[in-house]
Amino acid sequence: MDDKPLRWEAVLLVLCAAVFVAGAATTPGFTDADNIGFLLLDHTAVALLALALLPVVLVGEIDLSVASTLGLCSALTGVLWDAGVPFETIGPVVLLAGALLGAVNAVLVVGLGLPSLAVTIGTLGLYRGLAYVVLGDGAVTGFPENYRPIATDAVPGTFLPFSALLVLVVGAAIAVVVHATPVGRALYAIGLGEQAARFSGIRVRRIKFALFVASGLLCAVASLVYTLRYNTARADNASGLELVAVTAVLLGGVSIFGGRGTVLGVAGALLLTAGLRNVLLLNDVTNEVQNVVNGLLLIVSVLVPVAAGALRARRRTAPAAVPAPVPEEARR
Repeated sequence: MDDKPLRWEAVLLVLCAAVFVAGAATTPGFTDADNIGFLLLDHTAVALLALALLPVVLVGEIDLSVASTLGLCSALTGVLWDAGVPFETIGPVVLLAGALLGAVNAVLVVGLGLPSLAVTIGTLGLYRGLAYVVLGDGAVTGFPENYRPIATDAVPGTFLPFSALLVLVVGAAIAVVVHATPVGRALYAIGLGEQAARFSGIRVRRIKFALFVASGLLCAVASLVYTLRYNTARADNASGLELVAVTAVLLGGVSIFGGRGTVLGVAGALLLTAGLRNVLLLNDVTNEVQNVVNGLLLIVSVLVPVAAGALRARRRTAPAAVPAPVPEEARR
């Protein structure tokens, strides 16, 4: 593997350490076990959305509808629960709905050949609008108490929330697929050159279709966790989280053009953004300022790889130094 991603992961590790050291020095209670548990719990939905995005971006596509998919699935959860449907039935129905929403994106992008950026900006608004159609402006609460601890409580004897454990399991599974299987090698090949990948026998269309479906499915999982955590289903649940998830993916070293990035890098970026958000929350920083910080991080995450690539290209094309002419006296 190229050592450049590993160098960026090391930079992220240093930045994470700096944030946590600064937080411990300036913010009372930052290093308390309860606060670390809250920090991880607070970023669970973002982490699941980022993990849904990661393989899609690796192949050079994008899915900006992830948070809207979460919101529509949450609205569906609320409507079904309000209608008296058992939660054991709601779970599989919502997962199926998430997969179908991902399949809609896949049909438009893979089947019709439309650009994923335009398609998923469209479905971002479409799915959010449908959430309001399904549930309206109200909220549904009172979800079963026997399921809520999965999204709110910590593993007994630890500060690690059950939902964070779910993120670790999902992240580990995606890491194995991406970094240790032929499917993962195919993802990188598609991202580096779709035509070349197709000529080498990789089923590009089938893989891309599956990735969008898997993205929708994972967003549905995130919706169940999100709904149970806040004990409320609303059409505007997770509004705006798509930008935070995209920031985590790109800041983690995944190229927006595809073909480069690691799960470990995204994990480091998630930890960094979670630490920053927690420090800002503990210091009563407004959401507007937090949005400014997230926007700056998104710009930096795009700018740094482009600047690094330009610097490498400049070094490669720099003319070799011309040796100084040897004086006539020295040649005699």
